[in-house]
Amino acid sequence: MNHPIAPLIIRGEVITDNLIEVGGRGGDLTFLTPDVHCYIERLPLGNPARLADLYALSFDDILDYAEALGERLHFDHNPYLQQACELSYQTSSSTPSIVKMSYMGLQHLLSRDFISEMVESTVGIKYLEGWVSQRLLDGTELEVRCFGARTLHIVAGNAVALSLWTIIRNMVLRSDAIIKAPSNDPFTALAIARTMVDMAPDHPLTKHLSVAYWKGGDQALEQRLYQPQNLEKIVAWGGYAAMKHVTQYIQPGLELISLDPKRSASIIGRDTFNSEASMREAAVRLAADIGALNQKGCVCARVVYVQSGTDEAGLATLNTFGRYVYDAMLALPNTLSTAPKRYDPALRAEVDALRLDDEWYQVIGGKDGEGAIICSQLPEAVSFAARLDDRTANLVPVESLDEMMNAVDAYTQTVGVYPESIKDELKDRLPLHGAQRIVSLGYAAAMKFAAPQDAIEPMRRMGKWVSNQIASPHTTAAPWLRPSI
Repeated sequence: MNHPIAPLIIRGEVITDNLIEVGGRGGDLTFLTPDVHCYIERLPLGNPARLADLYALSFDDILDYAEALGERLHFDHNPYLQQACELSYQTSSSTPSIVKMSYMGLQHLLSRDFISEMVESTVGIKYLEGWVSQRLLDGTELEVRCFGARTLHIVAGNAVALSLWTIIRNMVLRSDAIIKAPSNDPFTALAIARTMVDMAPDHPLTKHLSVAYWKGGDQALEQRLYQPQNLEKIVAWGGYAAMKHVTQYIQPGLELISLDPKRSASIIGRDTFNSEASMREAAVRLAADIGALNQKGCVCARVVYVQSGTDEAGLATLNTFGRYVYDAMLALPNTLSTAPKRYDPALRAEVDALRLDDEWYQVIGGKDGEGAIICSQLPEAVSFAARLDDRTANLVPVESLDEMMNAVDAYTQTVGVYPESIKDELKDRLPLHGAQRIVSLGYAAAMKFAAPQDAIEPMRRMGKWVSNQIASPHTTAAPWLRPSI
């Protein structure tokens, strides 16, 4: 049997030697990839002075490169993307229509205006282009500039765009990146990197990107690579176990930028139920937040607090709304959401058990593994709320917005809100409870490059912020001229 090959790419060189057999997540695909142990000495950049070639580029040069890359990432004309897409059907937790649409959208992330907006909002282009000066109160002239760094990116594989997002961030910051490809998406970053090699093999931006696959937890490899003489920053996406694992390597000189595991929620205000039209609109919006990427993203809604009231009439309204959400979820375009690839059997058992308890729960759908809406008949989330997945959400009735604060904690990333009119009441309170991102209902999956992420500013953290103080006794009080006591 011929297994596909996932090459190792080290700064413009495509390597297919010393192959070993590995498996993608889920066990549906076995592929070959170079044994990274054989290349461990070459993988890190080593001397940080080798970043200097990136500083011969202007920001406009970087945008020119990005635009040219975007043209080459047109899905219909790029065999690397086409192959990666076909192989990802087997490794991804999403279904083929969602995966393919994700690949088809990659080129749009590389537009000049899109990248410029992102950089200006998150870092400030002038800080990447040169020293930015200001005069302080004591007369000191302070210059600040953002420099690139030697980075390792442990990328999540639940969304195709994350690999390209990482590459773009690396380019604009003038950093050197090693991307550790994830087991549920081992091919996307490689496809983009191979396109870069074909396009401009000797360009500094190509020469400062490496992509490798190795099995997570390989301590013999990681103990050699994860050292301050090799790396300055590790940017890690992943679950709890993965984050705990990588923290063991953090030491002075090696910073961890952690994009931790998160979950998200939604809040549906009382005015939603003033009309049939607003109920229907909210249902469609909520269905999109639940069903996007088949609920595999941190951004997807899971527990939904609904201000329907908890009396008999309120519960009837909640259950009707739940049916609207379920129907809208089934009608979502197949490029956004489909019946799950595999409905989690443990989750199915939990949902089916609730069907037998119709005094406390109304379960809508789920019998065919298509996803389900669980309407609690008391103001409490289901006991397995943290494991809701595969288009399965829990609607919880409440009386007041105060009770909705239970929707968020330190693990909450996104809170979708409807109607918009209640946001002003919530947006200064939700962050105090842990919410990191507040969005209009229906837009949870529309992540913005220009915004912070997970309550931090990763773009700023990924750079090295260096200051230069200019002072003389003529402008600033001199420490050596202080009077003696």
